[in-house]
Amino acid sequence: MSGMPTRERSPGPEPARALVVVPTYNERETLPGLVQAVLALQGGWRLLIVDDNSPDGTGPLADQMAAAEPRVSVLHRRGKQGLGPAYLAGFREALNRPEMEFVAQMDADFSHDPRDLPRLLEGTAEADLAIGSRYVPGGRTQGWGLRRRTLSRLGNLYVRMVLGVPVRDLTAGFRCWRRPVLESIDLEAVTTRGYGFQIEMACRTIAAGYRVVEVPICFTERRAGQSKMSGSIVAEALVLPWKLRRLRAR
Repeated sequence: MSGMPTRERSPGPEPARALVVVPTYNERETLPGLVQAVLALQGGWRLLIVDDNSPDGTGPLADQMAAAEPRVSVLHRRGKQGLGPAYLAGFREALNRPEMEFVAQMDADFSHDPRDLPRLLEGTAEADLAIGSRYVPGGRTQGWGLRRRTLSRLGNLYVRMVLGVPVRDLTAGFRCWRRPVLESIDLEAVTTRGYGFQIEMACRTIAAGYRVVEVPICFTERRAGQSKMSGSIVAEALVLPWKLRRLRAR
């Protein structure tokens, strides 16, 4: 995709300057393994856990891990307010850290493989936003039934046709951003609370003229816990693309 006027880029992305934002709500079972897997990657990756006052004790557990590892930090929120607001809070915190030049986002339930983080970071050498995609050559899902695979593909096709953008996995939540993108987007104007947040952020990125690249990944059904998907979230995602068309018209 065409992007903004050519800017100087660093010789290569450095994980030590990348912050991984991980929203949590009742992820006590999976969070320790995820933190361990990210910290095991080469390059000094850093994590920000954004917990929405999980009743299962995820927040205190995250505090324990942060106390033992300086590369881990925790942002506590008052309650469950939705995926979008959690990510926005994490993005604002990332932008308050001037040393962080890259901001990644991922689920806490191992649906996204932490070992793919370096490939996403590499994607930002050629683009402003790298998306871990299930629907480009080499991408796939694991552990999904036919109904869920069909709904996901049709949903992405629907959004892509309404918005007229070439990104094949607009609902993907595994991403790596260059800092200037998040600095230039008006985060206060982002209102989507559920999984439609991913659609809105991608649309705003494209509308601002930034370049997006899709990196093939395998999306795996969560190992433990319960899905946060609901009927209201699905309804929000169906209506959202029509609201976002005005951004593409500018």
